Amino acid sequence: MREKLGLLVCVWFVLWGSCVGRFVVEKNSLRVTSPESLKDVYECAIGNFGVPQYGGTMVGTVVYPKANQKACKSFEDVEISFKSKPGGLPTFLLADRGDCFFTLKAWNAQNAGAAAILVADDKIEPLITMDTPEEENAHADYLQNITIPSALISKSFGDSIKNALSKGDMVNINLDWRESLPHPDERVEYEFWTNSNDECGAKCESQIEFVKNFKGAAQIFERKGYTQFTPHYITWYCPDAFILSKQCKSQCINHGRYCAPDPEQDFSRGYDGKDVVVQNLRQACFFKVANESGKPWLWWDYVTDFAIRCPMKDKKYTKECADQVILSLGVDVKKIDQCIGDPEADVDNPVLKAEQDAQIGKGSRGDVTILPTLVINNRQYRGKLDKGAVLKAICAGFQETTEPTICLSDEVETNECLENNGGCWQDKAANITACKDTFRGRVCECPIVQGVKFIGDGYTNCEASGALRCGINNGGCWKGTKGGSTYSACVDNSKGCQCPQGFKGDGVKTCDDVDECKEKVACNCPECKCKNIWGSYECSCSGNLLYMREHDACISKHVKTEVSWSFIWVIILGLAAAGVGGYALYKYRIRRYMDSEIRAIMAQYMPLDNQGEIPNHVPHGDI
Repeated sequence: MREKLGLLVCVWFVLWGSCVGRFVVEKNSLRVTSPESLKDVYECAIGNFGVPQYGGTMVGTVVYPKANQKACKSFEDVEISFKSKPGGLPTFLLADRGDCFFTLKAWNAQNAGAAAILVADDKIEPLITMDTPEEENAHADYLQNITIPSALISKSFGDSIKNALSKGDMVNINLDWRESLPHPDERVEYEFWTNSNDECGAKCESQIEFVKNFKGAAQIFERKGYTQFTPHYITWYCPDAFILSKQCKSQCINHGRYCAPDPEQDFSRGYDGKDVVVQNLRQACFFKVANESGKPWLWWDYVTDFAIRCPMKDKKYTKECADQVILSLGVDVKKIDQCIGDPEADVDNPVLKAEQDAQIGKGSRGDVTILPTLVINNRQYRGKLDKGAVLKAICAGFQETTEPTICLSDEVETNECLENNGGCWQDKAANITACKDTFRGRVCECPIVQGVKFIGDGYTNCEASGALRCGINNGGCWKGTKGGSTYSACVDNSKGCQCPQGFKGDGVKTCDDVDECKEKVACNCPECKCKNIWGSYECSCSGNLLYMREHDACISKHVKTEVSWSFIWVIILGLAAAGVGGYALYKYRIRRYMDSEIRAIMAQYMPLDNQGEIPNHVPHGDI
């Protein structure tokens, strides 16, 4: 399966390259100031990594090491350092091409203290752009940490430098990026070619990180009219011979017209290439709709929030999740759906057709074949996608003396919460918001207010929690007062909102009075007369009857009185009878006791009538 996918992707690239391929190498000037024999201006190709100093210059002295001349190993292993001594010029390392990636050469040079690296080509050919490794080799942690500028020079120029150094000459060079970008007027036009796919490894991670970090500066530029920004997305067409194949059907929309490779490069799992195409189209349409409404800068918010809230790894890379993000930013979802159209239809999509046409280079700009790609004033940016580096490159695109203040300051800051609350949750009634403005842009995070912690996702929901939650805007729950009575759907130390007894509703926005009389939930006895009141009811009885709420019944007032007095008299008589009986029993027992005592005393002094004569002698013979 992977082999078929690779073959199809290869066919796309071959067809695309053979038809319209035209890659332009972006260059900057390199001026040799010494020795005299080399003094001149040379061309060098800017590497697509590191941080070129757009709009600036850098002066240094060239060193060609005696060991590790291809810079493929750490210079610590050969005990070489290029750190400049106090008062000395920065060191530019000259390294030979070959044996390892360009990025590894730059990383080793940077770690050894070099201020820049010049890579000498190993064959006579036109200059090329040094790029980062392909995806399968792009996992190295150092790729995003390269900060020194890099440039490729021709073999003949490299040989001339080596020859001068071998003679003991000092070779001083001035790297000049001031003319690397055109700067015709007071506005900069720039494009960012990107992708919604977040499963393509280090490159995907670096580009979304760049979007998050650069968003604040980009929005300042756009709001004040300093720049004109346009996002773009690369798609390929499926060759006619493969249109009905499983590969094209899973990776293309509109009958093979617009395709993207499978994100995981495995058709048996995860998302398909056509899912990526649709999300790319949705982002392009979002920009189109936002731009037509005069707010093109919202694209930065949408792409950032989509990456955070709808990642592939969480199985949220869907239309439903995207629509939630769109709604939170106040953009019309229906207009975006109309722009997307029917991906299954056998027709051209105007937006994606324009994107494919824009991929072809015009004028000084070459074809876009590398993702991500930044194009500034129709010139492709080379170097690391870093906020500071890109900001310098854009500022270098303004005509002298027309640069905005942001280009002359060390910090960039904008309060994104001031418009549409930054797309975050808010409670206008209580003046509470989840939007927090930071230097790198706003974040949506549920707040803590007066000791009450709000919990939720920060975008669509934040709910007060804890013992005091009802003290903050009644916990976000319904509350009503009428006729001197107040009811609330909020209960401290509980979650959610629940209408109190006598009401029904969602507990948040509404709690409607329940008509107990109409719904016959109370006061249903034959003699009962029901009257509904707000939050409760009143029940009375006809005639001389009394209503008992606990039994929902009417009883006679007199019967109740007679029964009550009878019951009391029964108790009194019962107590009296018990007292008399107890007294009689007491008297009887006392009398018996006294009689027995008297009889015992008298028996000691005189015989009684019923007592026999007692003999006073013992007969003879008895012992």
